[in-house]
Amino acid sequence: MITHTALRYHRLGAPEDCLSLESAPLSLRSENALRVEMWLAPVNPSDLIPITGAYRHRVQPPQVAGYEGVGHVIEAPAAYQHLIGQRVLPLRGGGTWQTHIDADPALAIPVPDDIPDALAARAYINPLAAYLMLKSWPVKDRHVLLTGAGSTCANLLAQWARQQGARSITGIYRFAGREAELRGLGVAPVALEDTKQIKAAAERAEITFDALGGETGSLILNAMPAHSAFISYGLLSGSPIMAEPHARETHARFHMRESLGRMTSQAWQNLFVQLWPLLRTAHMPDTELHPIQNWRAALAAYGRPGSRKPLLVLQA
Repeated sequence: MITHTALRYHRLGAPEDCLSLESAPLSLRSENALRVEMWLAPVNPSDLIPITGAYRHRVQPPQVAGYEGVGHVIEAPAAYQHLIGQRVLPLRGGGTWQTHIDADPALAIPVPDDIPDALAARAYINPLAAYLMLKSWPVKDRHVLLTGAGSTCANLLAQWARQQGARSITGIYRFAGREAELRGLGVAPVALEDTKQIKAAAERAEITFDALGGETGSLILNAMPAHSAFISYGLLSGSPIMAEPHARETHARFHMRESLGRMTSQAWQNLFVQLWPLLRTAHMPDTELHPIQNWRAALAAYGRPGSRKPLLVLQA
């Protein structure tokens, strides 16, 4: 009998307190689903923030944690038998921090043979968010400002904005040691505590992609020039943006869930056809592997400044 193991949360709160590793016999496959044996899944802010209760209006326990990862198809409906053995991203369904998942075949993304597992596992949340934002707010010949510049999403925004012809890119970073990395990406670094330089960068910026919110996001939004664009896509500070009346028309919000909700399955598949070439040449953070049984170590690694991206290994 095959055992199924999952990291679940039955209440909201600190992830290290609410998550538990649970095992049970693997159930029968849903009739119209692909059954995917999961291999790797990353630990992202988007995986942990819902557990805290930040999105309690739409995320309620019990749930399996995790939103992205890679595995291979081991069972399939008759029309999808050709996918058996294929690596896929089983997305937009159940949580990915588990050893097996039943996925909608129309939404499972086949992984090209030349894409490494560690890259495939991280090909959804940050890359797709960066790609869609740059499609919605073109940056060619514009001054771009990024907050949370040490994050994977901001780094991809920087790389792809540069490729698309941004006039300049400035990145606000939190942890010491990020300057050289940012300069290597063509980004002018500004320290989070340097409010004078942040305000000066905001007064020059034509597009800001903000992952922080709170005091820093509010300072930038309220200092930006008229006819600029301030895009909120995260709230890592845990505090909301406070927009002054003159800045409210500048403020826009990006929610990937809303962008995808109106999309056909074919359009969804086509997004990744466009993404894979970009990811092949993208600079992504180094990774470190943690067996799912050592999930607490993975969460601790996620919380350490400058650490490698933790990936959960979901099979022994």
